[in-house]
Amino acid sequence: MRLLAITNAMQPYASILFVICVAITMAGAILILTHIVGPKRKGDRKDESYESGMPPIADARRRFNVRFYIVALLFLLFDVEVIILWPWALVFHDASVAENAGQATGSAPSAAYLLLGAGFFFALLLVGYVYEWRKGVFQWDR
Repeated sequence: MRLLAITNAMQPYASILFVICVAITMAGAILILTHIVGPKRKGDRKDESYESGMPPIADARRRFNVRFYIVALLFLLFDVEVIILWPWALVFHDASVAENAGQATGSAPSAAYLLLGAGFFFALLLVGYVYEWRKGVFQWDR
């Protein structure tokens, strides 16, 4: 009887387990087929590194301008912002619908509180954006 209860509890996860098993099987099959069917030619030209159709002219460990890293960090900053705002928007929508319908509970945050929190979040982002602008991060001609 206990085994049946565990089986019923795991029923919703069976499809996820199936997809994971299919993905692992396909990845393994592709790797094996690549070694079996793939070309086996060797040589200096084949073993040379390939960089978007351009012949490599310098060492790969050379220094890059710091602006590339700054742009990458700015991209991550605004990407994380979107990831944080997505669930906030869902909670804000539910809270505002509940308040308009008169079904607001004491344990759920109010829409005004959520809006105030989002305003504080955007104010922090704006401070960071102004700081970066004043430091000249967005000027590429220097």
